[in-house]
Amino acid sequence: MSPDPSPGANTAGSTPTTPGPQPEPIRFFGTTWVARDGGYGLRRVAAAAGSLAAAVAACFVLRFAYQGLEIADVGGFVGLLVIVMFAVCSAIAFRRTWEGFGARPADPAREDSLRGLTSIGFIGSLLAYFVRSLQEAPGEKLRRTEYETARAQYEKRRATRTGNPAARKGPKRSRRS
Repeated sequence: MSPDPSPGANTAGSTPTTPGPQPEPIRFFGTTWVARDGGYGLRRVAAAAGSLAAAVAACFVLRFAYQGLEIADVGGFVGLLVIVMFAVCSAIAFRRTWEGFGARPADPAREDSLRGLTSIGFIGSLLAYFVRSLQEAPGEKLRRTEYETARAQYEKRRATRTGNPAARKGPKRSRRS
């Protein structure tokens, strides 16, 4: 039998544990980022190590691909173009991924059109994920801000509603004598 989920955790298919807005899960972290419990620190270390290991492995794969170009003797210009292409695409992917941790995209259609470019520069995305995992769960600051804003708005609406029994301070007494 599995243990009960923590109060802030909202597993798939379950009902929310608290009324109001629920935290948005983050990949590899779920909702452990809310209270930073449930192995949050260990997950951050694993995410950082995994993304760095994947970036190093990807660099080896690209090195083997470059050696294949040298064996095929395609020329120095093509080799230089490949190196520049991966470097530029990785830099753009790093920047886009890093910005995505701090703000939602203003134009989702533009993000979709740049998906091919960022997939070519996947090493930059992996490095951005690694660096961000050293500070916090990637995307945590954005989701925490959105969640706290939503909770504050919910509490404000709940407290100011007329006729809400939960917002009343005590039972009203009639002044009949």
